[in-house]
Formats: sequence, C-alpha cells, structure tokens
Amino acid sequence: MLTKIFIVTILVLIIASLGSALALLFRKDGEKNRMAQALTVRVALSIGLFLTLLAGYYFGLIPMHGLR
Repeated sequence: MLTKIFIVTILVLIIASLGSALALLFRKDGEKNRMAQALTVRVALSIGLFLTLLAGYYFGLIPMHGLR
C-alpha cells in the first residue's frame, strides 16, 4: 500500500510541475527560465519514478501479474 501511495504522490507532483510550466508559458513577464526549471523538475521526477518502478520490480516489491 505504501508503494501505491508513493507512486500516486509522484504522479501528482509531475502533473503539478507540468501545470506550473503551462501557467508560466502564458505569463507575459518573460519568466522563460522558471518555465524551463519547472519542465526540468518534471523530467527529473518522471525519470526518478521510472527508475523506482524498475527497482521495485527487480526487488519484488511490485509483482507483475499476467505476464507469465
């Protein structure tokens, strides 16, 4: 159950970072650097989640049902 909560939390953070970048895109204040930082955070969170899922599968924390 803790694994599911962690995954959902990271997904929410990814969506929030994407929304933040979208909001900064529509601002006319010239905040392009902050938008790039928000997108960098989103990519880093996505890669971290992917690696966490791979490690969870490798160590048996996430069982893969139906693939055998």
